[in-house]
Amino acid sequence: MPETSPQLFAVYLGGDPAPGRLSEDHEVVLVVAGDVRGARAAARAKWGGSTRPHVDAVRLVDIVDGYAVTLEPTGHEEVALIDTTYEPSEGWGDS
Repeated sequence: MPETSPQLFAVYLGGDPAPGRLSEDHEVVLVVAGDVRGARAAARAKWGGSTRPHVDAVRLVDIVDGYAVTLEPTGHEEVALIDTTYEPSEGWGDS
């Protein structure tokens, strides 16, 4: 099987409902993999929930708003800075 170049994927994960919950938890993770199958496995390994994850959707991220997305190794570790602030009064584009 020929080796493929690493590509960026956005993966939408779902988790079985936790005890006492009526609905699943979900999160989106970004992974680098050679194909969709590899992306699915890499995404499951990043699942932060307490229940068993499953993959709801996978999208190749190669062009965004007309810009090509390219990957190159850096040797740096991933930074997991996530802003979970919900501010419904903020409009898009406000500074």
